[in-house]
Order: sequence, then structure tokens, then C-alpha cells
Amino acid sequence: MGAVRARSSNSAFKISIMRRRLLENQIRVFLVFATLTATALRFLLNEKGRTNPDSIRFMRSANVFPVIDNTVTPLGYPLSLKFFTLFGFDEFWASKILGIMAYLVLVWFAWKKKFYFKEIILTGGLFSFVSIFSYTMSEALILPFVFVFLFVGRQIIIDQLKGLRAFVLLSLALIILYNIRYPALFLIGGVLLFGLINFRKHYGKIFITSAFTALVYVVLYKFLFIDYFNEKYIDTFLEIGLHPTSQLLTELFQGLTTTFNPFVHIADPGGGLINYAIYGIGLFNILLIVYLFVQQKLSETEFFLVFMGVFGILCSFFIQYFYSVNAIDYRLMAPFSLPIWLVYFKKMYRILGKFTYGLTILSLLTGLIFTWLSRGNYLENRKVITTFLRAEKLDKVPLKFYVESEEELDKFKIAELISTVNPRVNITFKPADTLRKNTLTAYRVLRKIKIDKNQFQ
Repeated sequence: MGAVRARSSNSAFKISIMRRRLLENQIRVFLVFATLTATALRFLLNEKGRTNPDSIRFMRSANVFPVIDNTVTPLGYPLSLKFFTLFGFDEFWASKILGIMAYLVLVWFAWKKKFYFKEIILTGGLFSFVSIFSYTMSEALILPFVFVFLFVGRQIIIDQLKGLRAFVLLSLALIILYNIRYPALFLIGGVLLFGLINFRKHYGKIFITSAFTALVYVVLYKFLFIDYFNEKYIDTFLEIGLHPTSQLLTELFQGLTTTFNPFVHIADPGGGLINYAIYGIGLFNILLIVYLFVQQKLSETEFFLVFMGVFGILCSFFIQYFYSVNAIDYRLMAPFSLPIWLVYFKKMYRILGKFTYGLTILSLLTGLIFTWLSRGNYLENRKVITTFLRAEKLDKVPLKFYVESEEELDKFKIAELISTVNPRVNITFKPADTLRKNTLTAYRVLRKIKIDKNQFQ
């Protein structure tokens, strides 16, 4: 009888485990579909399809390639857009397909390699990352390559990758990252420093030599590509003392507390009490991250991930002293916050188990509510602007859009919307250009059409 009861108890235990695993798999599948849905809604319920002034340049660069019209950003993202246009999509829809594929590649790679699988689902479903995957920006493309880079680094650390193969793969990962976004230079520096710190370990020399190889590529890229097409690039963007430390520290606090706020990643530009809540939740989460990383000792791989994230954030802060870049925010920090989120969710899962998924579910719900309340109608606006451009015979010709200054954000939005239909748009600040037939102004557009605007964005 005792043996029968033991077998019965063991069988019930196995069934219980199987049910829990089935439930967790169902939650993961739900989160993947919910993330994809939220990503699509994020750009469809936006007045200009989740674009910004940089998106104009990306889509134009993709459209005019092989002509090189700027070197402000690497060619990786524009060429990726160009690739998808070969299948009949325009540059705008190519960017949205690319964003969705970037998320799916992250999930697939994590599942295939058994590398932070549940953590990538938890992180990718955060509303801040949904916003990135829905954006026409290069951060969406770089995230899966950052994840692969982290995996390669981990394989080298645990001695699964060795010798020449390890050197080639890590060097190649760093070079690819740099060809998507220049801030990948911080990851190269992080790999070099990590190698120096661990010089006596078996992987130290591999990290150092790979970083030096990538740095050689960066130097060659500067002289053979950037200087060839824009010899004044460094003089234009390099300037000492751009911003006072007090301003940069304030922006750092605001940027990090929104980056690591799991629910709201954009503060109200008008200020108010709501921002205290946004910054407060972000600050509490940062303190919780620090506590968990100290309380639960980091493994060698976890330390590598956190080290790369923190080093990238610090470099992003100090570069602002002499290089003209946007203030730190969730989007710019995405390649560096990703590894920190992964380790954080891994630690959190050890404490909360399946309840950890609730954080991502709440983040998605918050994002969907925000998206719905602030909704515009991109498809309707696209239809209206397409009709306008065709009527003016400006849908397939190079365009200029005049604004008086970079602070006129409402006028920029019109240019961004136009670029989703005709990507050959250049921004001009010269009043004389308005005399040309192919130069549009906000007044010229809005006197003939009405654009459905987002309420809170």
C-alpha cells in the first residue's frame, strides 16, 4: 500500500509540474501576441506613424541609396529598409516590418539558444520597448544584435567558444553593432575594459583583441567613409562644453528614471505632479535593481551583462560634454538598459515566480490605455497626405519642408508625416526656399487638408 501511495503521490506531483509549465507557456504565448498587437497599435494609432525628424533622414537615405546623402548615422538601418523595399514595401512600412521582426528574432533566438528566454519576453513586452519596436528608428534593429553580442560574450566566458572562432565572432558582433549605431563604440570600450579587468582569466585576451580589432575598424571607417563623404563631420558635431553639469545631471536622473520605469517611459513635458509619480516609480525600481544585484550575487555572465549596460550608460552621459546628442532617454538607453532588464527579471523571477509576468502585463495594459487615450489615425492621415501630394504632383519628386527653427515641433510633425509617403524630404531653414514649387510649408499643407492629431503626444 505504501508503495502504491508513493507512486500515486509522485504521479500527482509530475502532473502538477506539467500543469504549471503549461500555464507558464500559455502566459508566454499570450505576452508575445499581446506585444505584437501593442506594437502595431502603437504606430497605427499615432498621427504620424511613430516617426521623428531622424526618421526622415533614415527613410530618405534608404530611398536615394546608392547615393550617400549623410554620414550622421551608419548605413545599417537605411540599408535594412532598402532591403525590404525590394519586396514591394515603401520605406515607412519597411521600418514597421523591421521593428516587428526585430522583436520576433529576439524571442526566437532566446528560445533557440535557451538564453534568457522568459526574461526577453518579460523585457520585450514592457511598453518602453514596444515603443521602440514601433518606431522608425535604428534602436529597433540594434536590439537583436545586442542580444546576440551578449550571448557570444557569455559563451566565451563559460568557455563554450574558444580561440580563433571566439575572436572572430566577438569582433564581428562589435563591428555589426557599430554599423547600426555609433554608440556601439561604448560597447566596444566596455568589452576592452572588461577584458582588461579579467586579463588573467581564460577569456581576457579574447575580449581585448576583439575590442582592438573593432577599434581599428572604427578608425578605418572614419577615414575611408565618413571623411570621404563629409570631411567636416567631426568639426560640426564636436564641441567642448555644450551643456553645464547641472543640466546634464538633471537630464540623467530624468532619463534613467523613465528608462527604468516599467509602466511610463515619457514624462509630461509640461511638468506637474504626474512627473513626480513617474520619476518616483522609476527611482524606486532603480533602487530595487541595485538591491537585488547586491543581495543576490551576480554570476560571471550576469556581471558581464550588467557591466556592459552600466558602462554604456556612463559613456552616454559623459559624451554629452563634447558631442551634440539628444538628452538621455529610454530610446537612446535601450541597447544598454536591455541587459540590465534581463538580469533584473531573472532575479525577480527567483522571488516572485510566474507572478513576475504580471509586471509586463500591467506595463502593456498601461501602454494600451495611453495609446488609446492619445490616439490619432495614421492610416487616415496617410490617405489625406497622399491625396494632397498627388494633387500637387509632389509625391515622387525631391521635396523641401520649411521651418523657422528646430523648436517648431508641430511643423516638424507635418514633415514627418509627408516623409512616410514621399521619403525624399529635406528640412530647410532658408526662407528663400519657400519661393520654390517643391518647397512645402505648414501653412501650404494645412490650408488644404486637415490632419487628425494625437491628443497627448
